[in-house]
This record gives sequence, C-alpha cells and structure tokens, in this order.
Amino acid sequence: MDKQQLSKDILKLVGGEENIDQVTHCMTRLRFNLNDNGKADKATLKNTPGVMGVMENGGQFQVIIGNDVPVVYNALVGNMSKAPTSESAGASTGEKKKRNPLSALFDFISGMFTPILPAITGAGMIKGIVAILVALGWMSDTSSTYIILSAIGDGAFYFLPIILAISASRKLGSNMYIGAALGAAIMHPTITALLAEGNTTFASIPVVAATYSSTVIPIVIAIWIASYVEKAVDRVTHASLKLLVVPTVTLVIMVPLTLIAIGPLGSIIGNGLSGGISWLFDNMSVLASILIGGTMSLLIITGMHYALTPIVIGSITTLGYDFIIPLMFAANWAQAGGALGVALRSKNATTKSLGFSTGLTAVMGITEPAMYGINMKFKKPFIAALIGGAVGGAFMGIFNVKAYVITGLVGLPSIAAFISPAISTLIFAIVGGAIALVAATVLTYILGFQEEEAPKVVEAPAQPVAEVNNAAPAAVVIEEEKVQDQEVFSPITGEVKPLSEVPDPAFSEEIMGKGFAIQPTEGRVVSPINGTVFSLSKSGHAIGLVSDNGAEMLIHIGIDTVKLKGQFFSPKVQAGAKVAVGDVLMEFDREEIEKAGYTTITPVIITNMHQYESIVSAGRTAIKEQELLYTAKA
Repeated sequence: MDKQQLSKDILKLVGGEENIDQVTHCMTRLRFNLNDNGKADKATLKNTPGVMGVMENGGQFQVIIGNDVPVVYNALVGNMSKAPTSESAGASTGEKKKRNPLSALFDFISGMFTPILPAITGAGMIKGIVAILVALGWMSDTSSTYIILSAIGDGAFYFLPIILAISASRKLGSNMYIGAALGAAIMHPTITALLAEGNTTFASIPVVAATYSSTVIPIVIAIWIASYVEKAVDRVTHASLKLLVVPTVTLVIMVPLTLIAIGPLGSIIGNGLSGGISWLFDNMSVLASILIGGTMSLLIITGMHYALTPIVIGSITTLGYDFIIPLMFAANWAQAGGALGVALRSKNATTKSLGFSTGLTAVMGITEPAMYGINMKFKKPFIAALIGGAVGGAFMGIFNVKAYVITGLVGLPSIAAFISPAISTLIFAIVGGAIALVAATVLTYILGFQEEEAPKVVEAPAQPVAEVNNAAPAAVVIEEEKVQDQEVFSPITGEVKPLSEVPDPAFSEEIMGKGFAIQPTEGRVVSPINGTVFSLSKSGHAIGLVSDNGAEMLIHIGIDTVKLKGQFFSPKVQAGAKVAVGDVLMEFDREEIEKAGYTTITPVIITNMHQYESIVSAGRTAIKEQELLYTAKA
C-alpha cells in the first residue's frame, strides 16, 4: 500500500492542512485536533483503502490505521508545508471549535501521555526483564550489572516530572524548555535534601515537605498554571526583551509557587487517587474487576482510558503496584478472542485470514485492528469480547493480580510487568488473559454473526479483439450507492497474472480490492476506462481513477516503487483530468526500474468491490493495451 498517497488522501479528507491545529499518533491511530470537525469527510475516510476506521472522541478526530501508523504519520507531516503544533495552528481562518471541559481534559491527558509512552514503556520493560532474571536466579540483586540495569529502568520514572513537564508544555503551547527547567528545579538534589530536613521556608513562607520523584499530578498542575504565567508575561514584554524576561519571571514565580502550594496539593490529590483505587480493590475487588475488565474496550473507544494513565502511574510509584493493567490485559485478550472466533466460524477466506492476523496482533497488545476491523464490524463478536473481558477480569480480581511496572502495549510482550517476588502473579495473569480469550472465542462462535459473501472471480471465454476494441462504456446516470457493470480494458501490454502472484499482501490477499495484475513488456500506461483521474501519487507509481459508471480503480506500477521517489516515472496527466479508454496516463522505464531491484508487476484493481457482485475475467494470458481485461459485474 502506498503510504504517501494514503497520507495525501487523509490530509485532503480531514479538511486540508489549514483545518489541522495539531496531529499526533499513538500505536495505531492518527489523532487530529481539527479547527472544525465538520470539514472532515468522515464517510469517504472510512472507505479509504488503508483506513480501518474513523472516530471522534475527547475532542479528537481519530483515523485508525493499524501497525503502519508511524509511516503514514511521517508521510502526512512530510506533505504539510508546516508541521502543526499547539503553538502554531497553521493558516486557519475560522474560529476553532469549542469543546466541553471534559473533552478538553481527555484531549490534554492523551496529548501529554502519548508522546512519552515509548520512554516509560522501554524503562518499564527493562525493570520487568531485570525482575525475571533475578527471580530465575540468573542475576544477583547486589551485582553492579543489576544496579546499572535497575538505574536504566528507574531513570524515566524517577525523573518523570521532567519528562512530563516537556510533554505537557508542548501540548499547552508553552516553552518546553522552561517547563523542563521547572521540573528540574523541584527535583534538584539540594531542594530534595532541604525538604527532607523539614521546617523549610521561602521568604518566610513555610514550604511543605513533599517528594516529587516519580510523581505525575504536581508537575502537571504546575505546568498548566505556568503556561498562563508565561503567556501573560510574554504579552506585556517588549520583543527585544522576551528572551531575557519571559523565562526568568516565569521560573521565579512558578518554582516557589510549586514548592509552597501546587506540589503539596498535587501530592495530596495523587495519593488520594492511588489510595482510593487501592481501597476499591481491597474491599470490592471482584466487582470492580468485572466492571473495569468488561468496559475497558468501551473506554478505549471513547478515549477515556487515557484518564487512567496518571492513576496507573501514581499507583505504581506510590504503592509499588497497580490493579488496572491486569484488567487491560484481560480486555485486550478478549478482543483477540472475538477476532479468533470470527476466523474460526467465517467461511470467507479474506475474513478468516483477517480474523487470525488481527487476533494475533491483539494478543500482542494492539487491539484496534481486531476491534474495529473485525469485532465492531460484525457487532456480536464485540459483545462477546466485552463479556470475555469481564470474565477474565473476575479471575484477576479473585486472585488479586497486580502489575509492578508500566507498559505501553498491554499484551504478550509485556508479561514481565506481572513479575513479583511471587511467580504466581505472572501465572495468574496469563491464566486470566487466557480465560478472557477463550470465553470471547467460544461466545463469538456460539452467537455467530452475519457476513457478506465474497465476490467470486468467474472465468469467461476470450472475446475477439475486434469486438473488444469496438466496445465502450455507455454514459449513465449514477444513483447513490449504486453502480453498473464496468468493463476494464488493459492499461498495459504484457502478461496477465492473478493477484495472488503479486508480492505484496495488500494485493495478493485482495485487501485493497479485486482484479488482475499485468507483468509489463512495455513502459506505458493508458486509461482502462472512461472517467476521471482522482489521484496521482507524488512518486508517479500509482494512479487512482473513477469511471463514469462509478467504479473506483487503482493502477499500481510495481511493488515498493514508491522508494524510487519518482525516478523512472513520467506522468502524462494530473489529478482531476478527464480521460477516455486509451489515453496515455504514464510512461515509465521498465528496464531501469527492474535494474534498481524492483518488480514492475502492476495490479489493476477495483477498490470499491463492496458495490460489485463478481469479477469476470476476459480469459487472456497475454494482452495488449485497450483489450478487455475483465468486467466488474454489479
């Protein structure tokens, strides 16, 4: 799949660069803060190849991509004239859409924690690995190796206020380095020692003793207030003095204020949240586990799961353990079970393959492909997954399963998070996850689901060349959600191949659409239909067409040829051009492309196959330009 073209399509369909205030990404989603969500073409985005789903949650417009989201994100930002941040909203001419306070809070939390997840996940995994090595007796907890590895694992958590200060400042549109300086000041060894002694004052004002290492809420509140102070000072300071005055005044005001009031208040709130969660699980463990395990996937859909992140971090840093991560583990494996249940029951080869692959991905901790691509699509598997999460959560609650380190992906790779002095915690966590998976799989299989039958490719006798060349699509009035039969003529001279021979799963598994491929013997592409060029990749290797009959088509010249960055390709049309059968679209140097190590096999596919019943081949193995390749039957 051409990630460059996908990023361009997404950029256009979210309303263009001028509509983007900020864009980030998590493990599977592009997360947009749009100036106006109404300008985004949600319906078209949902049907865009490469997009698994579209959501609006917590004030964010989310485009679900899957595992390739970092590549698409980089391509998206690369296609923008100026990468938008919270400091620069681009060229918007309208007013930004106002959000309710709860949506704004969730947006702030997700935007703050998403960028730092790699750091705390990596550190957490190292802590878990070290715990495993010590538990197995392969490493002594007094060795210098243990001390160094422990420092690597603890470093991100100990200095978490500084990391959060940078991320929160960026999200709030204030200076990240002033935020980092604020965090560093309250963590300074001299300050730490002074607070430990007690009876500390600043300008005769008592300073309440508090510990800031590994904390979340104190620094977040401090940076939030500091953003207003910084901007207020900036507004009243002459441009020639900003560099000197703004950071100086901000730090002089905010560091003492944090030590005197904000820090102690934040510590009280953080300790109260951690204590409240601990009380809940100590007194109503099973009920709480059933509710959270059963609704975790719903929290993920709404984006509310980010509100749990500071609670999880606070619990681990304050109590040394957390009850919520095990329930996420159960919920994720339940989503895997729903997808696997679909795979086991489905008679559709594509659905079966997608169920197994997304189920495995969910077991590894990335649930969106299974959740949006399979379970929510068929509805009943999603219900089964919620029940499975509740059942697995009940087991976790009964056996008091805890997590001892932070992990970003809550799945099989993160089982080290459950290592404690007692190996039984790890065993109970795996068993709880397996129970959730099996329960969801069995329920999905029992409940069943409805799926559309896959279009069948029907072979038909070859037609005489003269008859084919005289054929032309008739002009029709296209009704909404309705298309007519579409004859597709060969855009290239060469050898006809089934899509299964294309060395790219997106084509060979017919994920992007159905049709045939051509192994070119000449370096020219002509239009296979009467219609319009709706997209032309920057690198020239992919052409999107829509016929006058409503067929949406993709001609993809070679595999991975996007890496050539346009070399050896010479486009002859532009996006928006009207074309007829036989009009030249592209010329390419077939020999040079192959010398560069790329295959030139060219899929010619219908991408809106959900509107067609079948593909009827013209039966040719060798074909020339403008000879009938196949017919899409409506």
